[in-house]
Amino acid sequence: MINAVIFDMDGVLIDTEKHYNAAWCEAARSAGFDFTSRHALLLRSLDARLASKMMKGIFGEDFDYFAIREVRRRLVAERLAHYGLEKKPGIDALLAFLREKGIKTAVATATPIELTYQHLANIGIKDQFDQIVSAKQVPNGKPAPDVYLYACGQIDERPQDCIAVEDSPNGIKSAYAAGCRPVMVPDLTQPDEEITPLLYGVAKTLADIQYIVEKELIR
Repeated sequence: MINAVIFDMDGVLIDTEKHYNAAWCEAARSAGFDFTSRHALLLRSLDARLASKMMKGIFGEDFDYFAIREVRRRLVAERLAHYGLEKKPGIDALLAFLREKGIKTAVATATPIELTYQHLANIGIKDQFDQIVSAKQVPNGKPAPDVYLYACGQIDERPQDCIAVEDSPNGIKSAYAAGCRPVMVPDLTQPDEEITPLLYGVAKTLADIQYIVEKELIR
């Protein structure tokens, strides 16, 4: 049975990954590194300690991940102030469908919890989830399973009874390690040969999540 659907936020509920990507590139290049979009994609939802180690492995010990991240945060805030916060298409209809079917919903994001609340409130869906949790509230961020295990505990559901909706490889790995059923809604990248075996399904859009859930309900 599917008793709950747990959503990542950036790239799934809100169209922000493109801004993170551009801001990472600008921040790292301004610090003197030949940083490209390919490097930014590696950092999606990744635990900061792992991200720092990865970037030092690529660019050397002079890559100050945390200082560059602070610049990136400022740049993202500036971009969102300029372009606005865009809601991903189909989320309102999907949340209404899940409520109608009595299926719980939660958010499990790598974004700090207060900023998560702010973003979800800004697009008018903060109060539509049973629980909202952040990887900053658990010992290890994605791709470790901690945040999904925490989310499942908060909604009192077994991981195997929960669909996890993600757009990034690190998020898929986290959900899979927790025992959830990962469904990828591709944003900036498509599932590759590493991620595909971990997937319960692939949805072109959030609207397609409804069809995946409906198939489970009629089994």
